[in-house]
Amino acid sequence: MPATSTCHSLCTAPLRGASPDALILLGALIVALIGACGGPAATDDPADAALGGDLGGDLDGGDAHDAPQDVAEGVDAADADDLVEGGDAEIEDAEVDAIEVDAEVDPIPPGPWRSALYPEGWAPGLRDEAGRGLQDYSFAGYRNGEVEPGAQEGAPVLDVGAFGADPSGQVDARAAIQAALDEAGRLGGAVVLVPAGLYRIDGVLTISASGVVLRGEGAERSRLSFTTFEGMAGRGHLTLRGALEEGPELALVADAEAGASEIEVAPEALGALAVGDDVAVGWVITEAFVEAHRMAGVWRAFNGTWQPFFRRQVVAIDRLASPPRVALDVPLRYPALVRDLASVRVERGAVREVGVEDLGLSNAVAWDAAWDQDQVAVLELDGVADGWVRRVASFPSPAAPAEGDGAGAHLQSSGVRVVRSKRVTVADCRMELPQNRGGGGNGYLFELRQSGEVLFRDCVARAGRHNFIQNWGFGATGCVWLRVHSSEGEAWVGRRGPHTIGRSELHHSLAMANLVDDSRFDDGWDAVNRKAESSGAGHTGTENVMWRVWGVGKLRSFQFGHGYVIGTDPALDVFTTPIPGPEGAEEAWDALSPWSGAAPDDWLEGPGRADDLRPASLYEDQRARRLGR
Repeated sequence: MPATSTCHSLCTAPLRGASPDALILLGALIVALIGACGGPAATDDPADAALGGDLGGDLDGGDAHDAPQDVAEGVDAADADDLVEGGDAEIEDAEVDAIEVDAEVDPIPPGPWRSALYPEGWAPGLRDEAGRGLQDYSFAGYRNGEVEPGAQEGAPVLDVGAFGADPSGQVDARAAIQAALDEAGRLGGAVVLVPAGLYRIDGVLTISASGVVLRGEGAERSRLSFTTFEGMAGRGHLTLRGALEEGPELALVADAEAGASEIEVAPEALGALAVGDDVAVGWVITEAFVEAHRMAGVWRAFNGTWQPFFRRQVVAIDRLASPPRVALDVPLRYPALVRDLASVRVERGAVREVGVEDLGLSNAVAWDAAWDQDQVAVLELDGVADGWVRRVASFPSPAAPAEGDGAGAHLQSSGVRVVRSKRVTVADCRMELPQNRGGGGNGYLFELRQSGEVLFRDCVARAGRHNFIQNWGFGATGCVWLRVHSSEGEAWVGRRGPHTIGRSELHHSLAMANLVDDSRFDDGWDAVNRKAESSGAGHTGTENVMWRVWGVGKLRSFQFGHGYVIGTDPALDVFTTPIPGPEGAEEAWDALSPWSGAAPDDWLEGPGRADDLRPASLYEDQRARRLGR
């Protein structure tokens, strides 16, 4: 750890003389007290109280799983109560170029400063002798950030009024708007215009054809009010949906290291690959992979299955090389090992060049009705390549209660959810005030699942359970949260409370090499080992970077392998160093902690010095370098 690091000092003296039995008793008392107050059935994180002051972290441990509704089957609810049984195997280190970075970095002088890991002459692949370094995050966003999103030039415009959509909010406009969307798809792409007005939608709207853009005249003027709640669990009211299908498995014949832009396949695989193909590079969650990450007994939901980690496009094929080499548009973020049966599969069926812009959205309903359904998003993108959401905001739902619980609410549960997608931009959006902020995957305002190179830019989230979140499953890689603002996060235990602080976070299954950039968290951000919570989330992140982070909340970074916190607000509480446990109970303390198995300590540089860190945005600086701007 550099000398500029500071360990957040907390007083643990009252516990230092405690015996292991006393510690267990103390944990039981804490659980009993929470239970008496209507809290969760169990929490296995006594150290979390010391780190955040909110017993039980996000309190998901005793709630229903937050897995997607259609894939949670087969996961035993009892699994979430198991404690971590950490192995001691180390993940294989990738061979990388080294740069000279003194392990004892000199104190940062006053004035503008640069990270030791991002010097003026930085280039992708630079690493210090300990293997620490920053990846290139500039590929995030629509068309890899190379152009601003927008409808095709000269695309026809279809006014929903011409299809009979009523703008008064008194009559269901679903069928009329859906007819306009379907016609836009039939035309091969078009802009569907929603003029100013309030449109009641008794059902769902779906965009399933490429080139279709749903556009209003501003989030304050053109508003869609969704009223349906029954049968909506795990669904979105407005959905941009592809029909993804994976081709046959084409095995890698050699390991591909982190940072590699090429993979090697067998000659017989060439007949199934062509330049321009969308592909997924992934591997099986083997016993060896689980052990290497010290997750035996914790990771269970995906064990033994092939998982897509990186969604890419083939840009070249060297058929004369031996073995043949396939070049990809974006480097890999983590080693893909033959040991884990790494392979590439062609992906077909993504919906492309689709967007939603300049609209207001709401779907809050009666309070109890909202709590009876889990994971209801107002807007979902599933199977999208090169799509966008911009200048979209939630608003007080006309279907919400006029007074009492849920009065003034905007959303039933979730805001914008991005699933199995790549190269998506979500910009200048605001989501707030959901009703259901309980366990089971609710209250997520900007949610990311199994997607790569997604950019959340200049977005605001208020009063969700987890305002910004990566959730459920492997494969969240290369994504960026740029200038986002999270505040008033609340994690509820049941529809009548109580509640505690809800932090934004990496939530599940080893999110890889993502960037939180020049953003503000007045509630907090977590990248920790969540152990058995949420169907065995375990280590939630590795190689993720928190760059120039602001706020008055708490930032906790205990990532597997390397993690990075560079430049923070003086008012932000930062935790990257484990807190010593009671004498005689150190092993048990570590096993139950959010840093269990996360060694070495994450890189902390420039605490309290965010204002002077240069560049102000790592993503924008890297993008300018890559594009020569």
